[in-house]
Amino acid sequence: MKKELLYLKIADAVEHQIKNNVLKVGDKLPSIRTICKERGVSVSTATQAYLELDKRGLVEVKNKSGYYVSYAHQHFKKLASVSQPKMVKNANNMEDVMRMIVENFGKSKIQLSSAHLSPDLVPIKKINSALLLATKTLADSGVTYNTEGSIKLKKNIAKRALSWGGKLNYEDVITTAGCTDAYAFCLMALTQRGDTIAVESPTYFGFLRLAHQLGLNVIELPTHPVHGVDIGSLTKLMKAKKIKLCLLTTNYSNPMGGCMTSESKRELVKVAEKYNVPIVEDDVYGELSFSIQRPDTCKTYDDSGIVLYCNSFSKTLVSGYRVGWLLPGKFKAEVARVKHYRTMYNSIITHEAIGNFMEIGRYDLHIRKLRTEIYNNYLNLQRAISLYFPDDTKVAHPQGGLNLWIEFNKKFDAIGLYNKAILNKISITPGRIYTLQNQFNNCIRLCYGQKWDAERENALKLLGKLAKG
Repeated sequence: MKKELLYLKIADAVEHQIKNNVLKVGDKLPSIRTICKERGVSVSTATQAYLELDKRGLVEVKNKSGYYVSYAHQHFKKLASVSQPKMVKNANNMEDVMRMIVENFGKSKIQLSSAHLSPDLVPIKKINSALLLATKTLADSGVTYNTEGSIKLKKNIAKRALSWGGKLNYEDVITTAGCTDAYAFCLMALTQRGDTIAVESPTYFGFLRLAHQLGLNVIELPTHPVHGVDIGSLTKLMKAKKIKLCLLTTNYSNPMGGCMTSESKRELVKVAEKYNVPIVEDDVYGELSFSIQRPDTCKTYDDSGIVLYCNSFSKTLVSGYRVGWLLPGKFKAEVARVKHYRTMYNSIITHEAIGNFMEIGRYDLHIRKLRTEIYNNYLNLQRAISLYFPDDTKVAHPQGGLNLWIEFNKKFDAIGLYNKAILNKISITPGRIYTLQNQFNNCIRLCYGQKWDAERENALKLLGKLAKG
């Protein structure tokens, strides 16, 4: 086994023991020498394994006497509740709350509300090199109109799809200016004003805003914080022909962080095929797994083309480049027509740059490092919540992504906490913007795409103090 994977295997085994209370807080871990002898590995590999555990916030060095367990899984807050929305058509919007958040966005010093990576988690120099290469190799340096899109990007997307079981040709790919354009084109192509779509509850507020702009009704579905949307409820809607399509984030959903199992994805595709209800699948967080292997997708099990798969590089690499893409399945002609009407041309330079970055193998390395970084951020955020927030606080336990869903007691005013936080230059997101119904008023979403440091630790301590009143 490669050295890189071997030290991770050792770290994962120790983490498993900690989370299952075999190793408890304060326990001393075996020495580096003992690990080398028991595992038959080098000092370098054993040391890397313990450094990895340290990064994850699981162990610490005390008085130069060795590594000790510093993390207690049982101390984490109770699991957030399964949502129970009213399954009725709803075309309301939450523009007042959204407007307030947008207006206050630039007022915060500590950013906990936006699901994006901080620049120090992005290989900026390597991206710049890929961008410079694009200007040198593209016809006319990429300054003229382009309708075809970057072939290099499409080919590398097709290759990367093997990681989730996708089997596609580059001609299957339609590139877009971010994932928002990708799922927007799908909805524009397949729905008409007055149609009804189904979404998770809570769901990404961008889905709700788009539905409102297109004149669509929305039915929100019960959703589990770990396993995602309730397949039984969605099946009933499809069978009754009450929805035109469903719009879901199947892996590490925003904001709750749930990830559908492979069995649920396979079942959902079968039901969608049976009742001919398209699935628009947003997989923008799929690469951000806390484990080595990313999860599969609904598209993995799609043989009929009923799934329209949407993704981008905004959450994993560079948000400002606006590089997205979609696999429209059997609806390619309809979606391509909408894209032509809405944008016609492609931002070829940034798309070619990402294609260059992927082609020389840097994307794989970046993703492996990024998964470790965000997992460390997540563990530190969970630990801080456990230490500083009210004792009755509940949290989701995502296995990837950038979002953490936090639920306070029923009487808690999340928007009130938001206002107090903004006065202290801390940005959070109130749960109310993730629904069209009167729910989640006691919930917030925090994001962990920024490097953890003392400033963030202090911000969480202050946020906990504000939450306790």
